Amino acid sequence: MRAARLIKMVLLLQSRPAMTAAELAKELEVSERTVTRDAQALSEAGIPVYADRGRAGGYRLIGGYRTRLTGLARGEAEALFLSGVPGALRDMGLQDAASAARLKVSAALLPALRDAPRAAAQRFHLDAPGWFREPETPALLPAVAEAVWDDRCLTARYRRGEAEVERALEPYGLVLKAGAWYLCARVPDADVFRTYRVDRFTAVDGGGPRFARDEEFDLPGFWAAQAERFARSLLRAEVVVRLSAEGVRRLGYVVDPLSAREALRSAGEADPAGWVTVALPVESEEVAYTQLTALGPEVEVLAPAALRERFARDAARLARLYRG
Repeated sequence: MRAARLIKMVLLLQSRPAMTAAELAKELEVSERTVTRDAQALSEAGIPVYADRGRAGGYRLIGGYRTRLTGLARGEAEALFLSGVPGALRDMGLQDAASAARLKVSAALLPALRDAPRAAAQRFHLDAPGWFREPETPALLPAVAEAVWDDRCLTARYRRGEAEVERALEPYGLVLKAGAWYLCARVPDADVFRTYRVDRFTAVDGGGPRFARDEEFDLPGFWAAQAERFARSLLRAEVVVRLSAEGVRRLGYVVDPLSAREALRSAGEADPAGWVTVALPVESEEVAYTQLTALGPEVEVLAPAALRERFARDAARLARLYRG
């Protein structure tokens, strides 16, 4: 534990001109007294740590000292590629590994480039969850993530409806979608790949043997296919509508993108007024009503008749309301 802290202290001093005892204590999560002892230990080991006394003092490396302890461990290198998603790193228990990796990279940079990590962090930030809800990290996510990293079989119990089911899984990858975590895994008994919401797991045992990973498996491609299949499975009804040019432009903002693409792909020629008639796949008439209301006068519902009548009634009520 102390050896790792001493190495981190050297890397911190190598990446900056100087640091105060308070700054080092905060970075290393120790007391300033411990920083003083560690600096003395480094000096006795031959590392030129110099202490500037006084109120403006601090610690620095002298003589252009450069450590060779900047090689990335495997876990640190893997975490580095996720460092643009700090929330995901924290959820999976990889925050410390990513911090160590960034520190080692910073220490290896030329002095003129040392501000590059901070400059990038101040210009680009990813906030994955959707608006108006607080993301909740599944309690079992770190255990699942560890099994994914190590290619270890895991046994998981998860909620399916009112019951709980146990499955032996080969965990291939994790996906963070709109604040929710999903595990993409192979089910050996059925020889199929399936997707599971991690927050529905009630128990996980990730101490199984390692499995031989299928190198042909493409996580982004698999997820894209699964997501489209799921979106398509929800579109169980259809409504026929006329859309103005503005309605066509805004359609993809108010309905599912897959639904909008399919509807516009099958659209006929525009009439002389510029309106087009499309068959729109929807989840249900109720959902269609909620979605299409957002288009206001840029849409006319033609079928089914019950939905058209509902829009007609609402239009009449609006007309009376605004006539005063």
